[in-house]
Amino acid sequence: MKRTIALEEMAMFGLSIFLFGKLSFAWWWYALLILTPDLSMLGYLANTRTGAIVYNFFHHKAVAIVVYIAGFYLNNEVVQLTGVILFGHSCMDRMLGYGLKYPDSFQNTHLGLIGNQKQKTRNEKL
Repeated sequence: MKRTIALEEMAMFGLSIFLFGKLSFAWWWYALLILTPDLSMLGYLANTRTGAIVYNFFHHKAVAIVVYIAGFYLNNEVVQLTGVILFGHSCMDRMLGYGLKYPDSFQNTHLGLIGNQKQKTRNEKL
């Protein structure tokens, strides 16, 4: 199932690249901006609940789609670019196994545990 999800996310990541190609920005903008949604991790400096809320907002595909559509209807390429970057980044994260966060821990995602927590769980099963 994880492979199926990763392939689906890879296809959507490709869609973000396609949509970016329809904009008038140079390609290096995509490479420069694709990791900027991870700045939302700064919310974890407050606490895990706030961190999860901020992180999940900037990694939610529906938010990305709404932003892109708003940019389309406003005929504003910067807003479209923002939507494409949010969407592409979220797809890339999911493709790599990083999901939306639960408020109890950064490592607890809707796709399962990540990082040290995942390793701890494996070791406990042994």
